[in-house]
Amino acid sequence: MKYKNLNIKLAKLEQQQTTTPREKQSFYHIIISNINITFTNNEISLLEKGLKYNLHTKKINCLTNLALEAETAVTQLPNHDSEFYRRQIGECIQTLHHQITSYPKQNTQLETRTM
Repeated sequence: MKYKNLNIKLAKLEQQQTTTPREKQSFYHIIISNINITFTNNEISLLEKGLKYNLHTKKINCLTNLALEAETAVTQLPNHDSEFYRRQIGECIQTLHHQITSYPKQNTQLETRTM
């Protein structure tokens, strides 16, 4: 009986306090792609979460994934540019690898193998 009265009160409050907007607001898309790579709906929804969305822990093979994703992007570039960017990316990944191996106590979840 007690819960029945509470459910009735709750339903009445929900009907009184719930309003639907008159117009649906339209916003600009947050994702603007200037490249030839098409994204899946899951990737777009992740990107639309914005800069505040953070994957709090890095996966064990984050550097390997980074290298593979970078190589996939580099293969889309013209041949005369690809080697330059491949070298730049390699240097950045080596720097990241050095940072990870320099502080093993802080990055215990990261795998520290050389690619």
